[in-house]
Amino acid sequence: MSNLVNLAVIYYSATGTGTAIAKEIAGAAESVGAAVRVRKAAELAPQTAIDSNPHWAAHHAATADVPTPSPEDLTWADAVVFGSPTRFGNIAAQLKQFFDTLSPLFQAGRLADKVYSGFTSTGTRHGGHESTLLAMYNSIHHFGGIIVPPGYTDPVKWVDGNPYGTSHHAVLGPDLGSIDEDTRNAARHQAERVVRIARALKQGSPA
Repeated sequence: MSNLVNLAVIYYSATGTGTAIAKEIAGAAESVGAAVRVRKAAELAPQTAIDSNPHWAAHHAATADVPTPSPEDLTWADAVVFGSPTRFGNIAAQLKQFFDTLSPLFQAGRLADKVYSGFTSTGTRHGGHESTLLAMYNSIHHFGGIIVPPGYTDPVKWVDGNPYGTSHHAVLGPDLGSIDEDTRNAARHQAERVVRIARALKQGSPA
């Protein structure tokens, strides 16, 4: 059996923080031999709302060519990393709408036995970092998925401090949409761990 792991990174980002994390995860996964698809959930907000925030409008335009996810991306994937900014401690409606299209795959058992992990971003130091990821993982429990969190499995996790997944405090200002080195390190470790566990499961060998 091939040791190639197919990884889908499926996320939503309004102002770019999630996109930066997704790119870091994708690059790290490719560096350890994964085939990667990056998909950004379709925007649901009206253009007037997008245009009311210059960061949102700029990022929306800059990512217009990023493909949107489809159920086929889940069928293809051995592992999936979902990402969403927090929305009052839950995932964004844009990602939730994609989840809501997956009932046929769920009913056919096609979402089970894959590796899943997640990342998020928040506007404050505390609110939503953990609850958003736990809310995301609630759906994955229903899928019958294998949740692979980063845990405290590498020294970088004692720095960023979130065992549930990569998270970033997105500070409003000119640097909004960028991520710091701590977040990059956490994202790279998470990606490498997800690929390693998915590869071991695919080969039927210990991780």
